[in-house]
Amino acid sequence: MDALVTTDVFLFEGFRLDRCGLSRCDDQGYFVPIPLGSRALEVLGVLVSRSGDLVARDEIMNVVWPGVVVESSNLPVQIAALRRVLDDGRAEGSCIQTVPGRGYRFAAVVTRAETATAPLISRLGNGAGGPIAADEKPELPSAVRPIDRLSSATKPRTPPRRRRAVITSIAAGAVCLAVIVVAAMSWHSLSRWGDGSAPRLSIVVLPFANLGNDPDQQYLADAITEDLTTDLSRISHMLVISSGTAFTYRDKPVDAKQIGRELGIRYVLEGSVQRSGDKVRVNAQFVNAETDTHLWAERFDRDASDWFALQDAITRQIAVALNSELISAEAARPTEYPDALDYILRARAASNNGTTPDSLGHAIDLFEQALALDPQSVEAKTLLALTLAARVLAGMTHTRAADIVRAKDLIGQALAASPGSTDAHMANAQLLRAEGRCDEAIPELEMVIASNRNSPQAYFALGFCKLRTGSIEETIPLEEQAIRLSPRDPSIFNRYVAIGEVHLLQSRTDEAITWLDRARIGNPGSPWPHAYLVSAYALNGEADRAAAELAEARRLLGGKAFSSIAAMRATRGERYWGVEKIRALYEATYFAGLRKAGLPEE
Repeated sequence: MDALVTTDVFLFEGFRLDRCGLSRCDDQGYFVPIPLGSRALEVLGVLVSRSGDLVARDEIMNVVWPGVVVESSNLPVQIAALRRVLDDGRAEGSCIQTVPGRGYRFAAVVTRAETATAPLISRLGNGAGGPIAADEKPELPSAVRPIDRLSSATKPRTPPRRRRAVITSIAAGAVCLAVIVVAAMSWHSLSRWGDGSAPRLSIVVLPFANLGNDPDQQYLADAITEDLTTDLSRISHMLVISSGTAFTYRDKPVDAKQIGRELGIRYVLEGSVQRSGDKVRVNAQFVNAETDTHLWAERFDRDASDWFALQDAITRQIAVALNSELISAEAARPTEYPDALDYILRARAASNNGTTPDSLGHAIDLFEQALALDPQSVEAKTLLALTLAARVLAGMTHTRAADIVRAKDLIGQALAASPGSTDAHMANAQLLRAEGRCDEAIPELEMVIASNRNSPQAYFALGFCKLRTGSIEETIPLEEQAIRLSPRDPSIFNRYVAIGEVHLLQSRTDEAITWLDRARIGNPGSPWPHAYLVSAYALNGEADRAAAELAEARRLLGGKAFSSIAAMRATRGERYWGVEKIRALYEATYFAGLRKAGLPEE
């Protein structure tokens, strides 16, 4: 880390910053590594080394991005990432104070320790310095090794005003020594879970290989590695090895099994970056470290004109895809005595099988079993509520009212226990959508996106709500963003329906048919692509196709839901059709097409 003198160790408010990265002391006295990108760590190094001083923005930029022209917005992004970590649980204000128009000041009290040639042993790995074999004993950092005592005759007198600082340093050193001794004695038990296997959802993002000589390409390869490490660390239950540790494997042969043993992880993500003319190709491979088998691979070809946009697009798409792949891989593992997390993972995998009555019902059953094992689980409550709301929104439930009541109760419990839960706010937004209260859902969805920029579900739902509240011009861009983030999403047909719906409302029936047909192919079991195709084909004068879609929509919806326009309105509820401006568009297009297809008024 360029911003720090490599021999410095900084201690502040339970955190430790050294050449290996940032770690935090947990309840049991172990320093646990915190995944942060190298840029964020360098910014932190500048601020911590000058604690209490105002550090100008330009000065930080020159240290962290030397000789590189970058947008000024990059610094606030790194500051925000640091605040999310450092201010978690902090009672008063932020560790990092902003001085408008000038720069930043690090407000926490910092203790500078002496040289540390080896990192502290972390709770679930070797910290960040380098691989340690299972039978090796970690070397104690020199900062806390015993020091020969000075005789009373030669011991220098400490000035009175410095005695408190000396005592504080000695106390901090004693605590660190105790932590390290305990960690060294418990090394074998800390590097694995109790059953001898690596933690579930544990992964390392190895440095992406630069297959060219372009220095910009090297920057992109490193940035992708760091951003993926950060994005993956936001996934629930995910243990991600820090990028500092990952970079110790740069330019070394990749042996997934050995890396898995050394780091105590189950999965490895590796990749490469190569430029050809004005195009950049990024390859990524997801590997099971226990068996050295490839579980997933993808290739991304992008325009090289904007490195930052390229980096952002690729890392976000990989992170979303890996979230799904990891859940599927973990859910497929046989478990003799499943716990609540096993059921949660299996339920999430069932949800990823597509939006069908069977997959939704199976996921709901599994979430209920997780909740039975752990009645206080906020995650089980929120994910169960999300799935109940999804079933209502998909029109695939015969217990609509009961599902809404159950979801509402679960969300209330989850938000009471964890007001900041992103999943709970997402579940609340979906429930509000199901009740036709899109104006109330929008703030919830915007909060979700602010916390998790990689949520295709949130972008899709926000686009839907923008349409219903009158901002129809914002819908398609939001749906396109959801598609870009997760082009193979099992629920992608919903994005196609929303785009087709907008085209239909704006009387672009040919475009509407194209998108709605994609949705129909994507999920033949959903009635809504067929319902909108009835209107689109009728408006286009294709009576036979409209009649065929009408018959299929009636079959899938069942009962009297599609027997008349009045029944159709009642199925979704009057609030579903949006504000007056949007209701007028539905009358002029969608309902006009249904009437033309022969659907009676009553």
